[in-house]
Amino acid sequence: MEISKEEILAQIQKAKKGKQSAFSFLLDRYWNEVYGFQLKRVKSEYEAEDIAIETFSKAFDKIETFDEKYTFPTWLITISKNIQIDKTRKKNASIYAQTSDTSDEHVKKIIDDSPTPEDILITEQNLAELLQFIKELKPHYQEVINLRYFQEMQYNEISEALEEPLNNVKVRLLRAKKLLAEIITQNRDR
Repeated sequence: MEISKEEILAQIQKAKKGKQSAFSFLLDRYWNEVYGFQLKRVKSEYEAEDIAIETFSKAFDKIETFDEKYTFPTWLITISKNIQIDKTRKKNASIYAQTSDTSDEHVKKIIDDSPTPEDILITEQNLAELLQFIKELKPHYQEVINLRYFQEMQYNEISEALEEPLNNVKVRLLRAKKLLAEIITQNRDR
């Protein structure tokens, strides 16, 4: 189904107002495009995924600066390309210190005011079955699910534990929930 430019701009406007569903829509809509772009550049699934997460984190943090004269995917790809270039420069310069241009700024909160369909699926599942599904996720997704839902840590606590920027944690958790929901849905359909 083709989504019109107007519908996408409406979702961007909702995201600018902090609507969680709009962030989810934008992540779902453009994840493959950003991830695929990076996979071609870095040729490593893990690194491409990491850059894609960072891309959406930075984009969602700076969503109010998006200029609607441009297309949203072009804006995302530009952010993604800049992140990848920065990472390559740091790697080539043998600098391994983790830095973030958002670490000293006040990070805008992505408000999660109602349970998403993924949250509902997660809470409805039998624990043993749920743990089996979680094991199908990549280890870094298992980790954020574990910290958030089993250790009941807050986003900022997870950020500190993983030594990652807060928005990276939020995007990684959002992505982990989407992937887990897909695994659960696939297994229910069997």
